[in-house]
Amino acid sequence: MKIKVGDSASVTKTITEADIQTFGDLTGDHNPLHFDQEHAHRTRFRQPISHGMLTGSLFSPIIAHQLPGEGAIYLSQSLRFVAPVFAGDTITAQLTVTRVREDKQIVTMEGVAKNQKGEVVITGESVVLVEELAPEF
Repeated sequence: MKIKVGDSASVTKTITEADIQTFGDLTGDHNPLHFDQEHAHRTRFRQPISHGMLTGSLFSPIIAHQLPGEGAIYLSQSLRFVAPVFAGDTITAQLTVTRVREDKQIVTMEGVAKNQKGEVVITGESVVLVEELAPEF
């Protein structure tokens, strides 16, 4: 494995109302906190918030395409939702390698997602199996 402790990669995405609607439709999570302005206004957030798992899913394309990349398989993912994400927020999710277990081809990464103000919205840990591709003959 060429991956080493300290390697990192990130992805940035602006969360849109369409993203929230699509995520709700895909998962069946139509909690009024995500969709109903009047309901959300009565909560501590004062406006609809994005699904936490929508924001958490930003770690997935990092794993699939950057670090470790093609062939990586999720073994586990922990997430801690620190602050709300609203439609229009631009989120940068970053993973940093904290452990490489070469004997099992397992990589552990610390994750953090921040909004455009630099506020942490999610922290967590990703553990992935790095599949070696068979050599072509």
